[in-house]
Amino acid sequence: MSEVLDGYEQWLRGAWLTVQLTVYGSGVALVLALVFGLAGTSRHGGIRALNRVYVEFFRGTATLVLLYWFFYALPLVGIKLTSTMFAAVLALGLNVGAYGAEVVRGSIKAVPRAQYEATVALNFPPVQRLRRVLLPQGFALMLPPFGNLLIELMKGTAIVSLVGLVDLTKVSKNLQGSTGETVAAFSVVLVLYFVVAQILQLFVRLAERRVDRMLGRRPSREPSLGTISAGAPGTGVSS
Repeated sequence: MSEVLDGYEQWLRGAWLTVQLTVYGSGVALVLALVFGLAGTSRHGGIRALNRVYVEFFRGTATLVLLYWFFYALPLVGIKLTSTMFAAVLALGLNVGAYGAEVVRGSIKAVPRAQYEATVALNFPPVQRLRRVLLPQGFALMLPPFGNLLIELMKGTAIVSLVGLVDLTKVSKNLQGSTGETVAAFSVVLVLYFVVAQILQLFVRLAERRVDRMLGRRPSREPSLGTISAGAPGTGVSS
């Protein structure tokens, strides 16, 4: 175990690459999810068709196959991506973005119809309806499933070790091969992925609370028993 832990510098570099892939991949996925998710709510059939083509194709394609396609196949037809990192981010973002697009579409559709009708009655133009009413309320619904997708994307970064990037999974394999400590190496990487996932989940929970406060959805605090017994103003109990 000590030999595995002595490679902490390798673990740190691998963790940093995993975090980078997660951040960049989630950025690409978020942009694609918003663009194609909103396209799925359009009244125009052609725009909705773009949503379906993107979602059905990339949601039905394995991320590993996409990565192999970008890394191995595209150069054979004369298209070479700038780096392995870019190919990995693109594969992760395209795949998770397809799932995210459905989250966006469903969340916008879940906003009460009365809210939309109110914006029409107030003569809001379409962009203002989306920016001022539909997206803020829909975003509160998107956050929990987005949090799940973010963690899935982070775990999906493990595939990049198959094309030479030294992430956490690759580090664990390297140390397992050099030290022979199979159980220790894979136990450490298991714990590290869990820790990163919990940190990401914490950020998502904080974002949820912030959005709820902005929308006035935070429940009011109930008075404590000590406050009620003291007959504090506003509790409805007089001394």
